[in-house]
Amino acid sequence: MLKLTAPIILASKSPRRQELLTLMGLDFSVELKDVDESYPNTLSAPEIAVYIAEKKAKAFDANPNEIIITADTIVAINGEILGKPIDREEAQQMLGKLSGNKHEVYTGVSINYKGKTTSFYDKTEVFCRVLNAEEIDHYIDNYQPFDKAGSYGVQDWFGLTVVERLNGSYTNVMGLPTEKLYQYLLKI
Repeated sequence: MLKLTAPIILASKSPRRQELLTLMGLDFSVELKDVDESYPNTLSAPEIAVYIAEKKAKAFDANPNEIIITADTIVAINGEILGKPIDREEAQQMLGKLSGNKHEVYTGVSINYKGKTTSFYDKTEVFCRVLNAEEIDHYIDNYQPFDKAGSYGVQDWFGLTVVERLNGSYTNVMGLPTEKLYQYLLKI
């Protein structure tokens, strides 16, 4: 059982990450900082996820007595990074690329405690069935996936009706690999 005495700060506005920490039984508060999420174009998908998570952690003037958790999720298909769509057309294009294909989801996590930052990532392969244009439009109209990497959430209609199977952590696809996070927090 995980028993932490230091307060936990989750640096994420993601309701999914907040829900996952709550389900883990952790008490935490949420603090947000604006962070430029750009990255060098020479990085691989897992390196990007960790790079941005670490960038988010560096935005905090860390109190050594607090545990600060930051994360970033990247969707990649055939080496192409699919971030958050900027508009409907880009969401349609992304969902069209995912249709009938396998893609990878990488979540980078940084934990800052006592002046030390520990970072890791997790990878999950996601296999999707073929979507038609009407289904793509239905999803965009009803689920507004503009705040999600790859234009979808595994916890909503897309995950329930389009995702055929996963190879790896389900919570990683939601945005926080809780299994690995738990193991790292146990070391604290």
